[in-house]
Amino acid sequence: MDFEQARYNMVESQIRTWEVIDQDVLDLLFVVKREDFIPPQYRTLAFVDMEIPLGYGEFMLPAKLEARILQELELKKTDTVLEIGTGSGYLTALLAHRSQHVTSIEIIPEFSKQTQHKLANLDFSNVTLEIGDGARGWNKSAPYDAIVLTGSLPMLPDVFLKHLKPLGRLFAVVGDAPAMQAKLITHSRASVFSTIDLFETNIAPLRNALQPKRFVF
Repeated sequence: MDFEQARYNMVESQIRTWEVIDQDVLDLLFVVKREDFIPPQYRTLAFVDMEIPLGYGEFMLPAKLEARILQELELKKTDTVLEIGTGSGYLTALLAHRSQHVTSIEIIPEFSKQTQHKLANLDFSNVTLEIGDGARGWNKSAPYDAIVLTGSLPMLPDVFLKHLKPLGRLFAVVGDAPAMQAKLITHSRASVFSTIDLFETNIAPLRNALQPKRFVF
């Protein structure tokens, strides 16, 4: 398989057409090799527009969504980032390239161990991997300049807003299947947050996500 041609095709046919136009983000997709973060049995699917199985009932986000997240956060080299849900570690690596430091939380220990090995082989030194349940916040090292939730939530706990520094940004997918809303929330000034609805999508929920009170008939 010609991985470089497949990568080029992915960027041109999937990612550019999904309103990802930041050239720095597009260039980074050629630097961080997506196939290095794919389970070996699915490596040839690295550039297919699909969620790739990771095991334990979890899936890797499509590349176009990971690229869009990176673009919307507008990370700077001075930013500290919190990622809830390490998963394959691919988005972790992309975030690390664009920021000063990434703290990534993963509830499945095997995913965190696999990512540790991958990032060490690629000489990343600005990522802290933690094993734990971050679905309802992660106070350690807070506040952050940017927060990414890689699984959906039926409702966003207020604690994540408290984890944001002034001018900090948070990307989250909120709602119930099949109509979830990707949101970018910015801490614009003291105790004031602005929200932009970016697009509709449907991704798997974070384990142990906070649930709203629901009517039972």
